[in-house]
This record gives sequence, structure tokens and C-alpha cells, in this order.
Amino acid sequence: MKLNELTKGQRAQIIKIHADKVLKDRFSSFGVMRGEELTVKGCSLAKQTMEIEVGSTLIALRADEAEKIEVEKIEA
Repeated sequence: MKLNELTKGQRAQIIKIHADKVLKDRFSSFGVMRGEELTVKGCSLAKQTMEIEVGSTLIALRADEAEKIEVEKIEA
């Protein structure tokens, strides 16, 4: 499933990032990389942006960026 399919409060593990090297490097600088766990902290009304937490870092992503991150949901 893609990151943009998750809703506020859900947790997931990053499986794969489907992006070019520049975007992968940018994600990596924020700690967004394969194997990391994240929590969705919030979404805008139209789901155009979402805020995620990876480790202790809060990151805002556009919908098109979130769509490039493949995740596996962690059931609570």
C-alpha cells in the first residue's frame, strides 16, 4: 500500500521508495528510508499534504511525494 492511503494515527513500516535519486536523497536526509517506521500525524482536508513522524522528526509531504512511498501498515 502507499503512504497516502493511511489515515491519521496509523503506523507503518517503509517497504520501498519509488522515486528518482534526488527525491530519495531528500527523503533520506529526513530519515525516510526503507525499514523505518512512521506514524501519520495529520492530513489536510483534501489530503493534498500529510504530516508524518519518523523517529523524532516531523515531516510534511505533498500527496504526490507520499504516493511514491510503499508501506506495510502496522496493526496496533
